[in-house]
Amino acid sequence: MKIRITKGVLRETLAMSFDSVRGHKFRSFLTVLGIVIGVLTAIVIASLLTGMRQSIIAIIEEYGTNNIYAFHLSTGPRTSVDRAERLRKPLTVADAEAIKAQAPSVEDLSWVAPNVGYSGGPFDDNITYEGKNYRWGNTSGVSPNYANITNVAVREGRFISEMDDQQRANVVVIGVNAADALFPGQAGTIAGTQVRMGGYNFEVIGVLEKRKAGFFGENEEDNAVFIPFRTAQKVAPARGWTLLVMRARSGQLNEALEQSEDILRRRRNVKFGDPDNFDIKTADKFVQQFDSIFAMVGLIAIAISSLGLLVGGIGVMNIMLVSVTERTKEIGVRKALGARRKDIVRQFLFEAMMLTFFGGVLGLLIAVGVSKLLMIIFPSMPASIPAWAVISGLGVSIGVGLIFGVWPARKASRLNPIDCLRYE
Repeated sequence: MKIRITKGVLRETLAMSFDSVRGHKFRSFLTVLGIVIGVLTAIVIASLLTGMRQSIIAIIEEYGTNNIYAFHLSTGPRTSVDRAERLRKPLTVADAEAIKAQAPSVEDLSWVAPNVGYSGGPFDDNITYEGKNYRWGNTSGVSPNYANITNVAVREGRFISEMDDQQRANVVVIGVNAADALFPGQAGTIAGTQVRMGGYNFEVIGVLEKRKAGFFGENEEDNAVFIPFRTAQKVAPARGWTLLVMRARSGQLNEALEQSEDILRRRRNVKFGDPDNFDIKTADKFVQQFDSIFAMVGLIAIAISSLGLLVGGIGVMNIMLVSVTERTKEIGVRKALGARRKDIVRQFLFEAMMLTFFGGVLGLLIAVGVSKLLMIIFPSMPASIPAWAVISGLGVSIGVGLIFGVWPARKASRLNPIDCLRYE
């Protein structure tokens, strides 16, 4: 019997709270506007960050999860390079050959001369063809097995061969953006065409297939321009930078990483206990680096949404205090009819929590709409609303109502019923 009465009181309290919120729709909306903005901001940013992370993981998986990357400078997202790092000795093909010979867990290894057309360098990698220019190419010299290690697919023609590299041939494989800019509407007939780059004539021998994964619809390979590694050394001898791309044997990624690192430390005379004077990492490390960036952006989003929630919470507390004053006689009648202090507290707390819950639901609905709209306007924009963001947004909104509703609820419960009945 006692349980039934408790349930009945709870239902009655919820009904009264809901009626109070419904009876002042516009005032309730203005009250929880801060909650709406806070939840909206948090969920939209969470959806964008989640979508971006999924895109990055998809890109890395497409290049190969068993790959290891070694370079003399730090790779991945960064803001600057210190002087000591700039003075590091670049890796060499001899380093690559040593790893290939001495690391049994490394299945294959490719070497790359990155960014051959660097700013201020002797090689201008602006590609020209019949009056059309393509200035956005990222030209790299690669060994012939690069395509196999990084899962490069060719849409038209072929990739660089061992003969091309040995002969230092002036041949080039271009990405889809370069092909579309230089040869609009000529798909299928591009291979074999002569173009001009850096004062040399180059033959286009292949066009890359566009990768499925991309960041905002773009992949760095879309702007790639690949030439043979030895050709890169010929046209830009001053560059001298080498990136090593290794593929570990199945199930031996950690062993391959450790073996490669040990070999490079010995070859570069790194003393025991000193940090590496080169950078070597797996695909997982790149994901961790991006996660740290996303965490910083997430903290900023939390700070912004917290301001909205704080403003919304203060608004809820203010309106609940006003509501206590407006309903003083109602509180007196309820107490005269036997309502206990905790019943009054429960009524006003539920009302505050219901207000902020509706604000959270409204913010969630608007966030879903904004995310969908962004994906319609920008089809390549990654956005995926995670379940944890929805649950957290609604949970926090209810929590704000609970916290900021305590004072008005306690104030209402402490009113003297006789004074309340006399209140005009």
